[in-house]
Amino acid sequence: MTSRAATRPVGTVTRGTTNPNRLRRMDRWIAAVHGAGLRRADDPVAVDLGYGAAPWTAVELLLRLRTVAPRVRVVGVEIEPARVAAARPYEREGLAFRHGGFEIPIPQRPVLVRAANVLRQYDEDQVAEVWARLCARLAPGGLLVEGTCDEIGRRHVWVALGPEGARTVTFATRLGSLERPSDLAERLPKALIHRNVPGEPVHAFLRDFDRAWAAAAPYASYGARQRWQRAVRDLRADWPVMDGPVRWRQGEVTVAWEALAPRAR
Repeated sequence: MTSRAATRPVGTVTRGTTNPNRLRRMDRWIAAVHGAGLRRADDPVAVDLGYGAAPWTAVELLLRLRTVAPRVRVVGVEIEPARVAAARPYEREGLAFRHGGFEIPIPQRPVLVRAANVLRQYDEDQVAEVWARLCARLAPGGLLVEGTCDEIGRRHVWVALGPEGARTVTFATRLGSLERPSDLAERLPKALIHRNVPGEPVHAFLRDFDRAWAAAAPYASYGARQRWQRAVRDLRADWPVMDGPVRWRQGEVTVAWEALAPRAR
Protein backbone atom coordinates (compact mmCIF):
# COMPACT_ATOMS: atom_id res chain seq x y z
CA MET A 1 0.00 0.00 0.00
CA THR A 2 1.39 3.40 -0.99
CA SER A 3 1.86 5.76 1.94
CA ARG A 4 0.59 9.31 1.92
CA ALA A 5 4.18 10.59 2.27
CA ALA A 6 5.22 8.63 -0.82
CA THR A 7 2.62 10.37 -2.97
CA ARG A 8 3.15 13.89 -1.64
CA PRO A 9 4.31 16.31 -4.38
CA VAL A 10 8.03 17.08 -4.39
CA GLY A 11 8.92 20.72 -3.86
CA THR A 12 7.62 23.77 -2.03
CA VAL A 13 4.95 26.34 -2.85
CA THR A 14 6.19 29.37 -4.79
CA ARG A 15 4.90 32.94 -4.46
CA GLY A 16 2.77 32.28 -7.51
CA THR A 17 3.33 35.68 -9.13
CA THR A 18 2.24 35.63 -12.75
CA ASN A 19 1.10 37.99 -15.49
CA PRO A 20 -0.18 37.55 -19.03
CA ASN A 21 2.66 37.50 -21.58
CA ARG A 22 5.29 37.25 -18.87
CA LEU A 23 6.97 34.24 -20.52
CA ARG A 24 6.51 35.27 -24.16
CA ARG A 25 10.27 35.52 -24.83
CA MET A 26 10.92 32.02 -23.54
CA ASP A 27 7.90 30.61 -25.38
CA ARG A 28 8.91 32.14 -28.69
CA TRP A 29 12.45 30.83 -28.33
CA ILE A 30 11.18 27.32 -27.58
CA ALA A 31 8.84 27.42 -30.58
CA ALA A 32 11.52 28.74 -32.94
CA VAL A 33 14.48 26.66 -31.83
CA HIS A 34 12.78 23.42 -30.74
CA GLY A 35 9.56 23.38 -32.75
CA ALA A 36 10.89 20.66 -35.06
CA GLY A 37 11.47 18.34 -32.10
CA LEU A 38 7.90 18.88 -30.92
CA ARG A 39 6.56 18.09 -34.40
CA ARG A 40 8.59 14.88 -34.65
CA ALA A 41 7.46 13.51 -31.28
CA ASP A 42 4.93 10.68 -31.31
CA ASP A 43 3.17 12.10 -28.25
CA PRO A 44 4.18 15.76 -27.86
CA VAL A 45 3.35 16.63 -24.25
CA ALA A 46 4.72 19.83 -22.71
CA VAL A 47 4.60 20.63 -19.00
CA ASP A 48 4.29 24.12 -17.54
CA LEU A 49 5.76 23.40 -14.12
CA GLY A 50 4.81 25.78 -11.31
CA TYR A 51 2.56 28.03 -13.40
CA GLY A 52 1.51 30.01 -10.32
CA ALA A 53 -1.63 31.61 -8.99
CA ALA A 54 -3.26 32.02 -12.41
CA PRO A 55 -3.16 29.74 -15.47
CA TRP A 56 -2.16 32.36 -18.06
CA THR A 57 1.30 30.99 -18.79
CA ALA A 58 -0.01 27.48 -19.52
CA VAL A 59 -2.78 28.83 -21.76
CA GLU A 60 -0.26 30.95 -23.67
CA LEU A 61 2.25 28.10 -23.94
CA LEU A 62 -0.36 25.94 -25.69
CA LEU A 63 -1.25 28.71 -28.14
CA ARG A 64 2.38 29.49 -29.00
CA LEU A 65 3.54 25.90 -29.35
CA ARG A 66 0.60 24.97 -31.55
CA THR A 67 1.73 27.50 -34.12
CA VAL A 68 4.70 25.19 -34.80
CA ALA A 69 3.43 21.81 -33.51
CA PRO A 70 -0.36 21.47 -33.90
CA ARG A 71 -0.53 18.15 -32.03
CA VAL A 72 1.17 19.38 -28.85
CA ARG A 73 -0.65 19.11 -25.52
CA VAL A 74 0.17 21.14 -22.42
CA VAL A 75 -0.21 20.07 -18.80
CA GLY A 76 0.07 22.73 -16.12
CA VAL A 77 1.48 21.29 -12.88
CA GLU A 78 1.17 23.14 -9.57
CA ILE A 79 2.03 22.10 -6.03
CA GLU A 80 -0.67 24.28 -4.45
CA PRO A 81 -4.06 22.47 -4.75
CA ALA A 82 -6.11 25.68 -4.66
CA ARG A 83 -4.28 26.94 -7.75
CA VAL A 84 -5.10 23.74 -9.61
CA ALA A 85 -8.76 24.04 -8.68
CA ALA A 86 -8.81 27.66 -9.87
CA ALA A 87 -7.24 26.66 -13.19
CA ARG A 88 -9.57 23.76 -14.00
CA PRO A 89 -12.26 25.98 -15.64
CA TYR A 90 -9.64 26.90 -18.26
CA GLU A 91 -9.12 23.31 -19.37
CA ARG A 92 -9.83 22.63 -23.03
CA GLU A 93 -8.76 20.26 -25.75
CA GLY A 94 -4.99 19.97 -25.38
CA LEU A 95 -4.78 21.73 -22.00
CA ALA A 96 -5.07 20.14 -18.55
CA PHE A 97 -3.99 20.98 -15.01
CA ARG A 98 -2.59 18.58 -12.39
CA HIS A 99 -1.57 18.77 -8.74
CA GLY A 100 2.10 17.93 -8.31
CA GLY A 101 5.70 19.04 -8.19
CA PHE A 102 9.10 17.99 -9.46
CA GLU A 103 7.97 14.38 -9.80
CA ILE A 104 5.70 15.54 -12.70
CA PRO A 105 2.58 13.45 -12.08
CA ILE A 106 1.64 12.46 -15.62
CA PRO A 107 1.97 9.01 -17.22
CA GLN A 108 3.87 10.22 -20.28
CA ARG A 109 7.46 11.34 -20.49
CA PRO A 110 7.15 14.97 -21.59
CA VAL A 111 8.98 16.28 -24.62
CA LEU A 112 9.24 19.67 -22.91
CA VAL A 113 9.27 20.86 -19.30
CA ARG A 114 9.25 24.60 -18.75
CA ALA A 115 10.05 25.72 -15.18
CA ALA A 116 10.06 29.52 -15.05
CA ASN A 117 10.62 31.40 -11.79
CA VAL A 118 10.34 28.15 -9.84
CA LEU A 119 13.85 27.63 -8.42
CA ARG A 120 14.33 31.26 -7.40
CA GLN A 121 13.43 30.48 -3.77
CA TYR A 122 15.65 27.38 -3.53
CA ASP A 123 19.26 27.21 -2.40
CA GLU A 124 21.94 27.03 -5.06
CA ASP A 125 23.08 23.62 -3.83
CA GLN A 126 19.59 22.21 -4.49
CA VAL A 127 19.56 23.10 -8.18
CA ALA A 128 21.59 20.15 -9.50
CA GLU A 129 19.29 17.65 -7.77
CA VAL A 130 16.16 19.30 -9.17
CA TRP A 131 17.64 19.48 -12.65
CA ALA A 132 18.58 15.79 -12.52
CA ARG A 133 15.09 14.79 -11.32
CA LEU A 134 13.37 16.77 -14.07
CA CYS A 135 15.75 15.65 -16.81
CA ALA A 136 15.19 12.03 -15.81
CA ARG A 137 11.48 12.49 -16.58
CA LEU A 138 12.09 13.79 -20.12
CA ALA A 139 11.33 11.77 -23.21
CA PRO A 140 14.38 10.85 -25.33
CA GLY A 141 15.52 14.06 -27.00
CA GLY A 142 13.35 16.10 -24.62
CA LEU A 143 14.05 19.58 -23.30
CA LEU A 144 13.97 21.23 -19.87
CA VAL A 145 13.95 25.03 -19.88
CA GLU A 146 14.57 26.58 -16.45
CA GLY A 147 15.04 30.27 -15.80
CA THR A 148 13.92 33.56 -14.34
CA CYS A 149 12.33 36.74 -15.65
CA ASP A 150 11.03 40.03 -14.32
CA GLU A 151 7.34 40.56 -13.54
CA ILE A 152 6.37 41.74 -17.04
CA GLY A 153 8.80 39.66 -19.06
CA ARG A 154 11.17 42.36 -20.30
CA ARG A 155 14.31 40.58 -19.08
CA HIS A 156 14.79 36.84 -18.96
CA VAL A 157 17.66 34.36 -18.63
CA TRP A 158 17.21 30.60 -18.93
CA VAL A 159 19.15 27.35 -19.11
CA ALA A 160 18.20 24.66 -21.63
CA LEU A 161 18.90 21.08 -20.58
CA GLY A 162 18.46 17.66 -22.13
CA PRO A 163 18.47 14.20 -20.55
CA GLU A 164 22.28 14.45 -20.53
CA GLY A 165 22.32 17.75 -18.60
CA ALA A 166 22.74 21.47 -19.25
CA ARG A 167 23.30 22.59 -22.83
CA THR A 168 22.96 26.35 -23.23
CA VAL A 169 22.18 29.65 -21.48
CA THR A 170 20.00 32.23 -23.23
CA PHE A 171 19.81 35.93 -22.39
CA ALA A 172 16.71 37.70 -23.73
CA THR A 173 15.48 41.25 -23.32
CA ARG A 174 13.30 44.01 -24.69
CA LEU A 175 16.14 46.06 -26.06
CA GLY A 176 14.51 49.41 -25.44
CA SER A 177 14.59 48.72 -21.69
CA LEU A 178 18.30 47.92 -21.56
CA GLU A 179 21.02 50.31 -20.44
CA ARG A 180 23.77 47.68 -20.66
CA PRO A 181 23.77 43.86 -21.06
CA SER A 182 24.84 43.29 -17.43
CA ASP A 183 21.39 44.62 -16.40
CA LEU A 184 20.31 41.04 -17.10
CA ALA A 185 22.40 39.80 -14.15
CA GLU A 186 19.48 40.33 -11.77
CA ARG A 187 17.53 37.68 -13.73
CA LEU A 188 20.20 34.98 -13.81
CA PRO A 189 18.75 31.59 -12.82
CA LYS A 190 19.57 30.22 -9.39
CA ALA A 191 22.47 28.13 -10.71
CA LEU A 192 24.27 31.31 -11.80
CA ILE A 193 22.96 34.30 -9.89
CA HIS A 194 25.32 33.90 -6.94
CA ARG A 195 28.26 33.34 -9.31
CA ASN A 196 28.21 36.82 -10.82
CA VAL A 197 31.43 37.70 -8.99
CA PRO A 198 35.03 38.15 -10.16
CA GLY A 199 36.66 34.84 -11.02
CA GLU A 200 33.48 33.20 -12.25
CA PRO A 201 32.79 32.68 -15.99
CA VAL A 202 29.35 34.30 -15.99
CA HIS A 203 30.83 37.47 -14.48
CA ALA A 204 33.52 37.54 -17.17
CA PHE A 205 30.91 37.02 -19.87
CA LEU A 206 28.74 39.92 -18.69
CA ARG A 207 31.83 42.11 -18.33
CA ASP A 208 32.87 41.34 -21.91
CA PHE A 209 29.30 41.85 -23.13
CA ASP A 210 29.23 45.31 -21.54
CA ARG A 211 32.54 46.15 -23.23
CA ALA A 212 31.24 44.98 -26.60
CA TRP A 213 28.05 46.99 -26.03
CA ALA A 214 30.11 50.10 -25.28
CA ALA A 215 32.26 49.55 -28.37
CA ALA A 216 29.09 49.22 -30.46
CA ALA A 217 27.80 52.63 -29.30
CA PRO A 218 28.12 54.14 -32.82
CA TYR A 219 25.46 51.67 -33.98
CA ALA A 220 22.96 53.13 -31.50
CA SER A 221 22.05 55.76 -34.09
CA TYR A 222 20.52 52.89 -36.09
CA GLY A 223 18.61 51.61 -33.05
CA ALA A 224 19.18 49.34 -30.06
CA ARG A 225 18.65 46.25 -32.21
CA GLN A 226 21.58 47.08 -34.46
CA ARG A 227 23.77 47.89 -31.48
CA TRP A 228 22.89 44.55 -29.82
CA GLN A 229 23.68 42.61 -32.98
CA ARG A 230 27.04 44.33 -33.38
CA ALA A 231 27.93 43.62 -29.74
CA VAL A 232 27.01 39.94 -30.08
CA ARG A 233 29.09 39.62 -33.25
CA ASP A 234 32.08 40.96 -31.32
CA LEU A 235 31.41 38.55 -28.44
CA ARG A 236 31.84 35.58 -30.77
CA ALA A 237 35.59 36.19 -30.83
CA ASP A 238 35.90 34.98 -27.23
CA TRP A 239 32.65 33.19 -26.33
CA PRO A 240 30.85 30.18 -27.89
CA VAL A 241 27.70 31.92 -29.12
CA MET A 242 25.33 29.19 -30.32
CA ASP A 243 22.77 31.10 -32.37
CA GLY A 244 22.75 33.64 -35.18
CA PRO A 245 21.34 36.94 -36.42
CA VAL A 246 17.74 35.72 -36.65
CA ARG A 247 17.67 35.25 -32.87
CA TRP A 248 19.88 38.25 -32.10
CA ARG A 249 17.30 40.47 -33.78
CA GLN A 250 14.83 39.31 -31.13
CA GLY A 251 17.08 40.64 -28.37
CA GLU A 252 18.53 37.21 -27.59
CA VAL A 253 21.91 35.54 -27.39
CA THR A 254 22.56 31.90 -26.53
CA VAL A 255 25.89 30.64 -25.17
CA ALA A 256 27.15 27.12 -24.51
CA TRP A 257 26.59 26.13 -20.87
CA GLU A 258 30.15 24.86 -20.48
CA ALA A 259 31.47 28.38 -21.01
CA LEU A 260 29.38 29.87 -18.18
CA ALA A 261 29.14 26.92 -15.78
CA PRO A 262 30.10 27.74 -12.17
CA ARG A 263 33.59 26.83 -11.06
CA ALA A 264 33.81 24.15 -8.42
CA ARG A 265 34.14 25.43 -4.86
